[in-house]
Amino acid sequence: MRSTHATLAATLALAAAGTAFSTAASAETPMEKCYGVSLAGKNDCKAGAGTSCAGTSKVDYQGNAWKLVKAGTCTSIKTPKGYGSLTPKA
Repeated sequence: MRSTHATLAATLALAAAGTAFSTAASAETPMEKCYGVSLAGKNDCKAGAGTSCAGTSKVDYQGNAWKLVKAGTCTSIKTPKGYGSLTPKA
């Protein structure tokens, strides 16, 4: 019985440590807003007139809807409507 409790405690400790490491690693990764790359309903926040926040974009690759991406990658993301932009598209 004692072995089972020790194993369970060790498993929980490792899971908690893994989650903390994962969160810390993602917090260190610089991110930037990339406009025109999100699919309909998959934007991260405000997407212009008629929308309020995450998941409210109406069409794929909406020019004024943004998605957080790893810093430095936005303008290399190709979509059927062109490349991602660091500023809202018309």
